[in-house]
Formats: sequence, C-alpha cells, structure tokens
Amino acid sequence: MEKKDVIIIGAGVTGCAIARELAAWKLDVLVLEKEEDVCSGTSKANSAIVHAGFDAKTGSLKARFNIEGSRRMEVLAGELDFAYRKNGAFVLCFSEEERGQVQELYDRGIKNGLTAGDLEILSGDEARALEPALSDEVVCALYAKSSAIVCPFELTCALAENAVKNGTEFRFLSEVTAITREGADGFVVELAGKERVAARFVVNAAGVFADKIHNLVSGKKLSIQPRKGDYLLMDKEVGGTVDRTIFQLPGKLGKGVLVTPTVHGNLLAGPTAEDVDDPENTATTAEALADVQARAGRSVKAMPFRQVITSFTGLRAHEAGGDFVIGPCADAPGFYDAAGIESPGLTAAPAIGLYLAGEIAKAAGAERRTDFDGTRKAIPHVALMTDEERAALIRQDADYAQIVCRCETVTEGEIRESIRRNPGARSMDGVKRRVRAGMGRCQAGFCTPRVMEILSEELGIPMEEVCKNRPGSELLCTASADEGGVS
Repeated sequence: MEKKDVIIIGAGVTGCAIARELAAWKLDVLVLEKEEDVCSGTSKANSAIVHAGFDAKTGSLKARFNIEGSRRMEVLAGELDFAYRKNGAFVLCFSEEERGQVQELYDRGIKNGLTAGDLEILSGDEARALEPALSDEVVCALYAKSSAIVCPFELTCALAENAVKNGTEFRFLSEVTAITREGADGFVVELAGKERVAARFVVNAAGVFADKIHNLVSGKKLSIQPRKGDYLLMDKEVGGTVDRTIFQLPGKLGKGVLVTPTVHGNLLAGPTAEDVDDPENTATTAEALADVQARAGRSVKAMPFRQVITSFTGLRAHEAGGDFVIGPCADAPGFYDAAGIESPGLTAAPAIGLYLAGEIAKAAGAERRTDFDGTRKAIPHVALMTDEERAALIRQDADYAQIVCRCETVTEGEIRESIRRNPGARSMDGVKRRVRAGMGRCQAGFCTPRVMEILSEELGIPMEEVCKNRPGSELLCTASADEGGVS
C-alpha cells in the first residue's frame, strides 16, 4: 500500500494553504480532492474580501487567524503573484439607535489587534464625501482602512501551484469514504474507487463536508451546517459605483449583504444567508436574489442592477459551535482539523496554513527544506499589458495574439497555459477560474466552442468528453446513427 507522511483532504483555499506551507518541510504530502480541480467548493463562490478583523469575537480562533491572515495576505500576493488591492471598507449605520453597535465594532477591532490608525468612525457626511453613492440614510460608518479585496481563484490556484512546485502531489476525483487507524502511528484513507493510501498524519480541510470526515475518526462529533448565500455580479461598466467594500451592521447569520468592487473591475452584491440541508445545493432563487437587491439598495443609491451579468450561490461551512475548529483531534492523534472555515475563512487561510504546517512538522520531527522556493509567477494576462509588453510576448508565442474571449480579452496562449500548469485546468470552469475566459458580459456565449477545442487538443480527449466541471457535466452529446436519435 502506498504511504505518505501527510494526506490533506480538500483542495479549497484552506487545504491549498496548508499544502503550500507543508511543502517547506521535508515531508511527502498528498492532497485529495473529490472534484476535478482546486477551488471547486466554498472557495470558488464567496465575497473575495480580506477582512480587517473587527467583527470576530475577541479571543476566538476566527479573530486570531483573521488578523494574522490579513497581515500575511499582501506579502503572499507578492510572493505568489495574484491580484490583491487594499481598498478599505465601510460598515454602515442607518439610525442613531445603531450608533452604539458601530462603536462596539471599533472597540472589538482594537481588542483583536487592530490599531487606531486602522479604524475610524465617520459621520454620514464624511462617509458620503468618500463614497458619493452611499445612501442618504447613513448616519455614520466604521471605516476599516486595512480591508482589502482579492481574487479567490487566483489565490487558491497560486497556493496549489507553489505546493506542486515544491513536491506536493494533488489527486482529483478522489473522494474519501473511510479512514481507519493503522496501528498506533498513522491512518489508512480509503477512496470511492477502493484505492487505499496510508499516512502518518491526516488533515481535514473538507469544507462543508468536514464534519463527515472528522466523524470518521472521532467520538467527539462535529456538526457542519451548510449556509447558502446568493450573489449578483455586475458588468465592469459599473465597477466604479463604489471604491470601498460597503457592509451593513452584522446580524446573527453573518455580515449581511455587501456591495463591493472586485479586483477585476466588476461590482458584486450579496450574499444572503439561508441554512440548507443539502451540502451541494448551489441553486439561486428569485426570492434570494430579490433580497440581495433590496438590501444592497439600502446601502448604495441607484444600484445598477440592469447591468447584472450573472448570479451565483456559495455555501459556507458553519460549525455548530460558531468558531473555527483548528488543530489536533483529541481522541485521534495524528488527525488535524481545519473545519468550520466560514467567513473570514478566505482571509484566515494563509495563517491557518502556516500554523497547521508548523504543528504537523513539529509532531513529525521534520526538518525545514533548504531548497524551498516560495515564489510563483502568474499566467500572463494580455488584457493588463502595455502594447510593448504584449508585442514582446507575442514574439515569444504567437498564440498570445489570438483572442478567444472577447469580453475579457483572453488569448489562446493564456488558455493553453492554464491547462499546462500543474495543477492545471481540466474543465471549462477550470479554465474560467484561471484566466477568466467566459467571465465577461456574454458569459461564455462567444468563446465556449474554441475553449472546448483547446481543452480537447491539450488533454488529448474527444470534444464529447470536455466537461463544464466534474464528469457528468459534458457539454456535447453524440448522435446514435442506428437509433436515429441522440445518445
């Protein structure tokens, strides 16, 4: 039976952050993911906010890893070459009765480790002077200057690529079905295809399925509640409606509906918060999207909802205790949890990765690698280049002169590079997340056929096997001549 030092279950942003940090140690690491690619669960559908750290309860793991992750994110963006912008955030107050809640958030932020220079309470007029589109109802606002925005796809892919660069292995379409103890020092992990892999240490970063993975080995059960949130994404034409991320005062189900620019120039509104039973329920509803419009419209005047180009749903992994569950499992030595990673999970991921990698390396008695390379270069994005840069790139590779996605100015060269990366795109969604082909106004209406052709060529598979994401989502079907129909 194959043996590894560490198996990480889940290739979302948290699992990939742990993998990247473990790659700095002399350990043989395997990442198992049940989907066809990294960033296929919660990490692909969220608000993309690097939270400042004023919201989480003081003393909680959420507060600790939020602050640490926020401070680490900008450094990590430089090392791994992904999009990041410190744009700041407002939390709006709409009545004098709520003013005390704004002060409470300010005080909590200071207790959590922010400084007076990071936070400021503004009057309604002061807030509107900075953000003219804000509602006239705004009485005051908390201004969090260290809040930022990021691309969650680029972040997760960058972490995974850097882990692979340093020797980590990723296996996709590998769903874990059982974990058993192997003597006193290790586990056997069984996959859906009955493949079995042994490891000294197992890390549970399985998102909305983290309770199921944890409960395979522990008598102290976890309970994850999938919490669904619907979003509306608007065209880049209205991306400048606000410059900062605009929150409302948080409620019992989360931070509420926000309005924010994205690092790629769009405008985003959402999410709602609805507890659901099905951990794969990512269907939007008319009711939820109407709620997004109503709530966002309270924060920002004349929200440009006529410019919506798509809607989507994300699932958050809310653990019953209300906090992250991070660290060793008390009754299963060698098993480590990174569970209940809901907001501010994206922000916290770099810090969670650093912490758990250190704990596992210490338990394993591992040595730090002297040849670890913590850098990664992004796929060239032609749309962001100067004419001179673009011409130089085309001289190296003529594929970068062929525009495939007109909305986002994505070239054939970028698409081919996204597939050739390790781990690379194996589906239409995989290409979209890496280079934004299909992310624009027409939502892949124009570029789909050519992207499918390139995937077919690069992967060496027939067009009929090209999938939107996981197997079973093929885009084409074949005619059955003997039956005179379609199969």
